[in-house]
Amino acid sequence: MPIYNELKLAKELIKFPSVTPVDAGIIKFLSKKLRSLGFKCEILEFKSKNSKPIKNLYAKLGNSRPNFCFAGHTDVVPPGNLRQWTTNPFKPLVKKNFLIGRGANDMKASIACFVSAVSKLKNKKFDGSISLLITGDEEGLAINGTKKVVDYLKRKKEKIDFCLVGEPTNLNKLGEMIKIGRRGSMTGRLSIFGVQGHVAYPHRAKNPSDSLIKILRKIKEIKLDKGTKNFQPSNLEITKINIDNHADNVIPGSANAVFNIRFNNKHTSGSLKKKLNLIFRSITKKTKCKFKISYEVSGESFLSKPNKTTFMIQDVVKKITKIKPKLSTTGGTSDARFIRKIAPCLEFGLVGKTMHKIDECVSLSDLNRLTIIYQNILTKYFK
Repeated sequence: MPIYNELKLAKELIKFPSVTPVDAGIIKFLSKKLRSLGFKCEILEFKSKNSKPIKNLYAKLGNSRPNFCFAGHTDVVPPGNLRQWTTNPFKPLVKKNFLIGRGANDMKASIACFVSAVSKLKNKKFDGSISLLITGDEEGLAINGTKKVVDYLKRKKEKIDFCLVGEPTNLNKLGEMIKIGRRGSMTGRLSIFGVQGHVAYPHRAKNPSDSLIKILRKIKEIKLDKGTKNFQPSNLEITKINIDNHADNVIPGSANAVFNIRFNNKHTSGSLKKKLNLIFRSITKKTKCKFKISYEVSGESFLSKPNKTTFMIQDVVKKITKIKPKLSTTGGTSDARFIRKIAPCLEFGLVGKTMHKIDECVSLSDLNRLTIIYQNILTKYFK
């Protein structure tokens, strides 16, 4: 069985210009590496209407339980202005003990660390199995990625006993934070319909902007909650306001707005919809306008209750980094929102300070220490 160096493998992965939803051959490359370690690999391609086909990978070493799974994604966000980069974002460069390249911390390098950790395991025979669930659709629509792989695994009755998601969870230093849950996310697209007319004759029209302003003020004033022991307060942010009107002397016929809510486990998307719809109905009834609302829920809030595996991982991280990681639910959404439906999971990876930025980078020291952390986690899990 070969031993893979995490830095070398991270460089190889970064070289693939796998800007979501483009695969660029990276899933096939990774599966070849894993097969050399004894993994059985399934490349799963899913597609749906109005979205690009996505290649995913489910690889497994061993057949028995418990099954320890590592989840991650090989797709990356666009690099932006190439002239602002120190190097071509897909030609990784080591400079001043940092590896620079798109995906260096989000999250090709953590995949490299886990694969390296598996290759370096001292005990090659263990009671259980190790698997990897890798998608190419985390930074994009997340329609044909982990969500569909989870459905596929459920149909096959494939059991995962614990999942570690390798997202960059740390803000500034390796070891600061383990994510044990995430807030939910829901986007609302609201349209108000009035009656178009001349601004000099407002009594002959119904201005939808009046209703929209009242609605937006009302929903911004709502105090959804004060937070919980594990979650920060829920918040609603208005992200777009638009009135498509090309004349200054015309009362518009419609007005539109978009808002997003990040909500904790005191709410569900369903309970929030009911609360908001009551407001929309009440205000538009008084203003004699009509409304249309559509919602997009990218994930419900969830919390993985800490168990002995959580505390074991926390202890391993503290031993290697000398920092006791905080168990947190902060941040945006991740693919853990899909995986938690079939297995308890938490997230721990690299420092995310430069993710999605120009000159995204990771320190070589962190690469080495994360590999050791993953190696220790696997050793203790199967002890």
